[in-house]
Amino acid sequence: MDISVKNVTENYGERIQRLALFDPLYKLQNKNSKDNSGNIIDYFSLGLLSLLFFFENMLIRNKKTGVKELASFLYELNGGEIDLNYEGFEKAARTIIETFRPPTGKRNSKEFYNWETRKKETVQYSILKADRADLETNTQYYILDEQGLELIFATKEYFNEFQLSINQLVLRKQLEKGEFVGALRQIDEMSLDVKNLQDRIVRIKHEVNRNIVSTETYERYKSIIEDINMRLHREDEEFDELQSFVKETKEKVGNELTNDKDIKAYELIIQIDKELGQVHYDHRLLFKESIVLKTAALQAAQEALYYVGIDSFNFDQEIVSRLFSSPLPLNAARTLIEPFMYLERHESWSPLTVFAKQRIENRNKQEKAQDFLSLEEEEEIKQGMKIQRENFKFITEILLKALGDSYEIGISEMVEYMRENGYGDILDYRNFYDFWIILHQRSPVVIDTGEKNEELLFGEAFDLLVNKGKVLYVEEAQGILKVTERFTIKNMRLRLEDNYASI
Repeated sequence: MDISVKNVTENYGERIQRLALFDPLYKLQNKNSKDNSGNIIDYFSLGLLSLLFFFENMLIRNKKTGVKELASFLYELNGGEIDLNYEGFEKAARTIIETFRPPTGKRNSKEFYNWETRKKETVQYSILKADRADLETNTQYYILDEQGLELIFATKEYFNEFQLSINQLVLRKQLEKGEFVGALRQIDEMSLDVKNLQDRIVRIKHEVNRNIVSTETYERYKSIIEDINMRLHREDEEFDELQSFVKETKEKVGNELTNDKDIKAYELIIQIDKELGQVHYDHRLLFKESIVLKTAALQAAQEALYYVGIDSFNFDQEIVSRLFSSPLPLNAARTLIEPFMYLERHESWSPLTVFAKQRIENRNKQEKAQDFLSLEEEEEIKQGMKIQRENFKFITEILLKALGDSYEIGISEMVEYMRENGYGDILDYRNFYDFWIILHQRSPVVIDTGEKNEELLFGEAFDLLVNKGKVLYVEEAQGILKVTERFTIKNMRLRLEDNYASI
């Protein structure tokens, strides 16, 4: 016989171990559990989907995946295919996790006869392993163990977009097990992955500049670039964690140099730290390049697409010739040219805009920048509105005291009352004058708090005035008041009435 028995049986135990990884899936397949409609639940498919769920969460660096998270995923994925409610899927998720990771804590195992060694042997494997736990909610989270990753890789070739992320996961496993020689080989593969990604980004950049000729292609390339950018961001975070782990390992090994083996391991970890740092540096440059591609290149392509549309549209031919060459009814002509007419414009101004704080510039005509981080513009506006509402409310409280039993008062009387009753310092602030200017501009004002709106500038102020009248008038009076050295204002009179008819 020409066939060598040794060649046939070589590495027989390793092959059995790889086949044994599928045993938990077949154990799930043999379960006879039924859904609420009496149909057998396809636990084999749910088991594989669960493995892919844990794998996807490892790729996106989500470390909080447990029974409830898996149950929510299966429930959302189901879409009525299996007649189970959420509680049923939570029970199924618990069954799947217990199959992949026995509750006894022991690893899954398989006994077999090894035809290479001519002995009965047992192989052990672990698909899922316990990760961190939340003691407050008594929740245990899980991640794929090393054999779990092997099982996932056996179902598909992941040689494209996720290859670098997979190599990062494998590298961490090798570093945890102290396989430093294998870790160096893994870093070499990661370096090749980064170069391949760089070539792909350069190719996409050229395609963006050359191939975007429609909105559809623009949206497609935009989605591709956003996916690449997001994946590079996650990989960059994983590189940071890997380098931190390598530095911790180097310090730990460096403190225990007792023999030649430890010295060799220390030399390897130093080399790993150096080469991993170089790969991380190249990857970070790639990450920055993808950000530029996401912003500048896409924006330039969008603008080019816009101007291509303008150039391809001939106004004289499409509109002017059509309008004058054929007799169109008036309504049809109006419909034809209406899209090219300006929208109605209305110009107005506000006293607040006129008297707003001016931009401060230095001698070099450069705007002053704050030394510390400032609030976002929207937050600044909301905060400013809140302060202004409180100021107007306080001024209204003083106004009511000055009014007493009366229903009318002028600014001159108000100023005199404030100086006599300890409120004179308020006259040095612009809010007092904004109060009168805005009310004069809006006069007459119907005071209605039926629908209370705390966002209104005078909302809280009008709540105080509602018992004095239903309509507020602010009208100009004789004289200009020089209230302080800084502020001068036209005299005005404020009047409250109950009559709506005069508006």
